[in-house]
Amino acid sequence: MRILLVEDDATLADGLSQALAESGYEVVCAMSGAYADGVLLSQSFDLVILDLGLPDMDGLDVLQKLRARKNAMPVLILTAREGLDDRVKGLELGGDDYMTKPFELKELEARVHALIRRSYGGFSRAIVMGRLTLDTQNHQVLVDEEPLLLSPREYGVLEALLLQAGRVVSKDKVVKRLSVRQEELGDNAIEVYVHRLRRRLEPLGVRIRTVRGLGYLLEKSPDA
Repeated sequence: MRILLVEDDATLADGLSQALAESGYEVVCAMSGAYADGVLLSQSFDLVILDLGLPDMDGLDVLQKLRARKNAMPVLILTAREGLDDRVKGLELGGDDYMTKPFELKELEARVHALIRRSYGGFSRAIVMGRLTLDTQNHQVLVDEEPLLLSPREYGVLEALLLQAGRVVSKDKVVKRLSVRQEELGDNAIEVYVHRLRRRLEPLGVRIRTVRGLGYLLEKSPDA
């Protein structure tokens, strides 16, 4: 699960990033609104944690631009602005939840998990397909309750497909989910990871089907 943390306070950003990483999330930090807007154009996340008082662009402008692009990525606003008008405006512009600073880490993590769960149709902590289980709490894939050893990229591809099991996931969405600023991934790289996963999954009664022109579909094998 990938989170974009937009926060210009370096101490808070470091502490929150570490706490979320320890809970199994991959965290990308953006310390300005303009940088966050650029990252959101090129990458995909499961959640955005968004501060409003940014040095170059108000967080509400970042949110407004995101929603103007018809991007429904869940956004948790985390800010020192505690007035009712600020909360109402943040939610009206497309924020999914609103927390004020200071905050309790346990509550923040609970809201993060709830927003991500809701964005994927209210999945439980475990998604099962055949002999595969995606443990969303511990962020790992199991086969018959034993961990399936995957590279980080392979895990990212499989997680994206399992979260949308039975539905087509576009190649572009997978690329954006796995890309980082220093290492942009192309279509060929995704095809390599999908090929590796196919060899691992087919003996387990699960297949990745290519839907030409649309993307990939994870489903049970017909003879499983």
